[in-house]
Amino acid sequence: MANGKFVGYFRVSTAKQGASGLGLEAQQQAVSNYLNGGHWKMVGEFVEIESGKRNDRPKLAEALALCRLHGATLIIAKLDRLARNVNFISNLMESSVEFVAVDFPQANRLTVHILAAVAEHEASMISARTKAALGAAKARGVVLGGDRGNIAAEAVKGAKASAVKRGAKAANRASDLLPVIRTAQANGASSLRQIAEVLNSKGLTTARGGEWSAVQVQRVMNKAS
Repeated sequence: MANGKFVGYFRVSTAKQGASGLGLEAQQQAVSNYLNGGHWKMVGEFVEIESGKRNDRPKLAEALALCRLHGATLIIAKLDRLARNVNFISNLMESSVEFVAVDFPQANRLTVHILAAVAEHEASMISARTKAALGAAKARGVVLGGDRGNIAAEAVKGAKASAVKRGAKAANRASDLLPVIRTAQANGASSLRQIAEVLNSKGLTTARGGEWSAVQVQRVMNKAS
C-alpha cells in the first residue's frame, strides 16, 4: 500500500506519441493502479519526449528537483523508462531521490545500476559484433548497403548470386570426386551403378548426405567434364 508523496515521470519517444497519448496513457494507468489505496499524494507529473539513449532530459531534471523539494518519491511505470546508460543512472543515484518502478518495485539504486551496466555492456557487444561482421564482409569484397528502394531487383540479384555460389560449390565437389570415380573405373567398375556402389562403400555421400545412385554419379561426371 503506497504512502507519502510522489512525482510521476512518463516518457514517450516521439512528439506524436506525446500528443496522442499513445503509450502515455498506459504508463499513467499503471502508476495509478500501483498507487491505488493508502495515503499518498501526487505532487506533480512530468512527460518527457526524448530518446531513451539520451541523458539530457530536462523534464526528468525538473521531476527530480520537485522530488527533492517535497521529499517525494519519483515513480515510473517501467524501469527501462529511466534509460539504459550507466552515467545516467549514476546521476540519478547522486540526486538522492528515491524512486519506484511499477513493473519492478523491488529495484533499488544498486540493482538498477547493475541492470544498466549489463544493458550497456550488451549494447556495446552487439555494436562490436556488427562492426566486425561488416568489416569481414567488406574484406571479402561484399558491397554493403544495397538498393533498398528496389527490393525486388535486389532479391533477384541475391538469388542469382546464391545460384552461382551453389553452382561453384557443386563443380568443386565434382572435381574432388572425379579422381575417385576414375580409380573405381580403373579397378573394374564399368557401370554407373557399380561406381555408385564404390562411392557408398567408401562412406562418401552425396551433397545432401544421402547414398549414391547411378543418376547422381552421372550428374557428377557431367559437371566434372
